[in-house]
Amino acid sequence: MFVIAGASGHTGSVVASTLLAAGKKVRVIVRDENKGAVWKAQGAEVAVAELDDAAALGKALAGADGVYALVPPAYGADDLLAAQVPITGAWAQAVAAARPRHVVLLSSIGADLPSGNGPIASLYRAEAKLRATGVKLTKLRAAFFMENWGGMAAPAKSDGVLPSMLTLGRSASMVATADIGRVAAEALLEGERAPDLIELAGPRDYTPEQVATAFGAVLGRPVKALAVPPPAMEPALQQAGFKPKMAALFAEMNVALNDGKLRWTGTPRRGRVGVDEVVRAIVG
Repeated sequence: MFVIAGASGHTGSVVASTLLAAGKKVRVIVRDENKGAVWKAQGAEVAVAELDDAAALGKALAGADGVYALVPPAYGADDLLAAQVPITGAWAQAVAAARPRHVVLLSSIGADLPSGNGPIASLYRAEAKLRATGVKLTKLRAAFFMENWGGMAAPAKSDGVLPSMLTLGRSASMVATADIGRVAAEALLEGERAPDLIELAGPRDYTPEQVATAFGAVLGRPVKALAVPPPAMEPALQQAGFKPKMAALFAEMNVALNDGKLRWTGTPRRGRVGVDEVVRAIVG
């Protein structure tokens, strides 16, 4: 039995679909039972649980051989790191109680650092708490999500500009959520033979200008990458709807990424999905 969190999201849905296609028994965790209907129709079990409820989460993990765990971002929170403490704690309690044979945790490049990495600091803590349970843990540290560029689709469409908090002219590791879900499913199928750490990037690295070119190709008009300098990052994020502490965290993450502080500890595994394919899906 494989238990999958985040089945309504980009990565969890791919994990669950991949395992079901392989003929495996799957239980998905959803917050709303109505969102489980599509999975029931595909033959999956459905467990309803909030990820900060250790008791409900423990019941959802009962009998699991493998678990796909994640700590979803609380974008509406005043303090994201504080909001995620109950979730990481609940995961640790639930895993310690249910004792699955293997957990794959969606983590991030930079999660080896305890601080100075913005919201990724929460994943550093999640890795430590799950490792302390003694259950076999595979940390799936992913690059910058290609789908994050979707937040910049509107100005690309309306004004032909792609605002970028990544440094112009410099290649950065990015990965599609489809690759994350596929690799997570493969790790779950490996079980206890899976590596302790998988670092995952896309098939190649991209500059913001190359991403802008991909938008231009889909939109049929030139799109130019526009640099958002560090002093402008927090105001821009707040204008986009982030609360002040949240904006500060994401600005810190982007600066750390641009400064080379968030880097691979080894050689990353390469995915299959390129940014052109992701941009086509974003633009629709």
